[in-house]
Amino acid sequence: MTPAVDALTRFDGTITRLGIVLSPDGSPFEREGVLNPASATARDGTFLLYPRAVAEGNVSRVETCRGIRAGDDLRFERTGFALEPEAPYEVRSTPGGMGCEDPRVTFIPALDRYVMAYTAFGPDGPRIAIALSDDAVHWERLGLVRFAEGLHQGDDKDGVFFPEPVLSPDGVRSIAFYHRPMLRLSTMDGRGAIPTLLDLPPAERECTRIAYVPLEPVLRDVRNVLDARESALAIVPDASWCQIKTGAGTPPVRIAEGWFSIFHGVNAREIGDGSYAMQYSAGFVVHDAERPHIVRYRSQNPVMVPEGVDETHGIVSNVVFPTAIDQRGERDYEFYYGMADARIGRARLQLAAPFAAAEEPAA
Repeated sequence: MTPAVDALTRFDGTITRLGIVLSPDGSPFEREGVLNPASATARDGTFLLYPRAVAEGNVSRVETCRGIRAGDDLRFERTGFALEPEAPYEVRSTPGGMGCEDPRVTFIPALDRYVMAYTAFGPDGPRIAIALSDDAVHWERLGLVRFAEGLHQGDDKDGVFFPEPVLSPDGVRSIAFYHRPMLRLSTMDGRGAIPTLLDLPPAERECTRIAYVPLEPVLRDVRNVLDARESALAIVPDASWCQIKTGAGTPPVRIAEGWFSIFHGVNAREIGDGSYAMQYSAGFVVHDAERPHIVRYRSQNPVMVPEGVDETHGIVSNVVFPTAIDQRGERDYEFYYGMADARIGRARLQLAAPFAAAEEPAA
């Protein structure tokens, strides 16, 4: 039986934008944007960013950039590519793009590995793929995630691993990761499908889920991390700011209240003639520390919406898309996010101190 877990009535944080850290450098590899990075701190302390670089024709690669700090200033030096489209599940001959998209990197001490989840856009459509590294620099592909019979099969995005083993809904000690199964309706019809999507119950739209890989087989052979055996609903698009879909953002980090992450949500507003304008915003979520399918808190209002020309105009306008987070102090973080699918921004997040259970909810 799942134990009762108290919901959080209050959870606050202050976000301060720190500006653009990467824009397209003029090379053919970044002609259609540099966006949605992963991050990691290498074993030697070097901070690394792994942006998605998009070449003409929507061909995506995962770059590696080394962070260089001077006081509060931070710049990134491009050092090459972590992944380029070469596996059969990353290469397509038909128009519409291909490659390695939207990576997230998590160091998992139980495996003593850096684990990169990314969207492999290949002949069958978008799928979640995994690569591993010992040093955060050199990456080895494992392949596509395999979901057990009875779980979603097909288009899937936003794979992001938790850093520590947790308990699955069935009580199995597991490696967990976010994912977002996609509806064929939305991939085929795009914005024209919005009225039909909104007619669906929220839990039947594109929701953030948590998949679980039993830990014991992975400890025997790390390649078993591809075998997801359970999947639980986590974040439903039922708030006014994210009615179209929700998706994972930054890798979860452990705080006093549980597992904390910044997720993204998508909304649409009608602009006439049956057309819609989409907006990607961000919110907070806190999961139970032991059983993360239990959500203790999620934002009912966005904590970050597109502002300023760099977030409201780009390859895809009106997008803030957090994907990487770096702890800088006690409840003090920097995070990195895609800006209008064209460039990368950096922001500071200072979480408020935990609220005592006896405190009254905020007005």
